[in-house]
Amino acid sequence: MKPRLYEKYMSEVRPALKEKRKYQNVHQIPKLEKIVVNMGVSASLEKGAVDDATRDMTMITGRKPVINKARHSIANFKLREGQNIGCRVTLRREAMYEFFDRLVAAALPRIRDFRGLSPRSFDGRGNYTLGVSDQTIFPEIELDKIKRTQGMDITIVTNAPTNDEALDLLKMMGMPFAEK
Repeated sequence: MKPRLYEKYMSEVRPALKEKRKYQNVHQIPKLEKIVVNMGVSASLEKGAVDDATRDMTMITGRKPVINKARHSIANFKLREGQNIGCRVTLRREAMYEFFDRLVAAALPRIRDFRGLSPRSFDGRGNYTLGVSDQTIFPEIELDKIKRTQGMDITIVTNAPTNDEALDLLKMMGMPFAEK
């Protein structure tokens, strides 16, 4: 069974984008490529910090994250080459649509004093990145089992050539952007 948001994209968003932007070919219509969720952990924290971050990210995304290691030693940051400094997950296809649906419908409304996402966080190539300062906004995380609050970066990669086309796509998919 296809995810709910994928069905919405195929039946509503895609025809609306084709009509609005006057695309000649269906392959010109922007779509979601992947979602990358990244959690960086300070190297000065205790050894269990990366394990806690991986456990939380596994709960949030439903996939086992890849551990990021430091490439260079930096003495000022007490960082050694090969030391674990974070974790990341790349979501595609059904898992991507399920995560996007939970992000928009359940997680973002739980942010305190939420007034919408900034429409200026595009990178110039149609990709949108947002930072979440606390992982407890996701309903999968149990508040009793958290040792420390951990933030994360969520990058939504589209195949849209411009920021305006990607903004239209994400708005139609239900992303709550702040009005100017």
